[in-house]
Amino acid sequence: MSVLPIYNCFHPVLKQKTKAIENIDDNINQLVRDMFDTMRNTERGVGLAANQVGKDNSIIIIDVSDVDELDKIPPLVLINPIITAYSDETGVYQEGCLSVPVLYEDVVRPDSISITYYDLNEKEIKMDATGFLARVMQHEVDHLNGILFFERLSSFRKTLAKNKLKKLQKGEYDVDYPMIDVDGKAHTN
Repeated sequence: MSVLPIYNCFHPVLKQKTKAIENIDDNINQLVRDMFDTMRNTERGVGLAANQVGKDNSIIIIDVSDVDELDKIPPLVLINPIITAYSDETGVYQEGCLSVPVLYEDVVRPDSISITYYDLNEKEIKMDATGFLARVMQHEVDHLNGILFFERLSSFRKTLAKNKLKKLQKGEYDVDYPMIDVDGKAHTN
């Protein structure tokens, strides 16, 4: 088991767009295994993007098997994912993020999406997702594009979140998993 540190949302790696993967090799397979180990170590994550563990690869992992209505969906690996369509209908759901451990806020997102990605066997997958799975996919694709969920809040909600985010930026937070601070140093409780 290899648990990687998760990067604080204010670290520059999370504001950069990730790079498309050209070749799925042993290094990519190992990164995916490490990402699953890392997410499961937190005991609360359902999705993780590679840049959240400091890698600039366009990879997302998702495991929603503990969510009652989604327990039949196996863990997913999405390589070079692209959302190709969004529904007009939207919904509100409280989101959190392993890179933003101090904040949970209601975020408005489309209820359903169409997404194209590659699996670890380099097979192209086209999929329609709805509800919670669609939300997780959108949240994680945002990460790959350098967008954090709190940037999608209304101006009013952003203002209310400002103090929590300032504490996070200063390193004033507690987590029970390894984390890299804004300045690249390991965070300790």
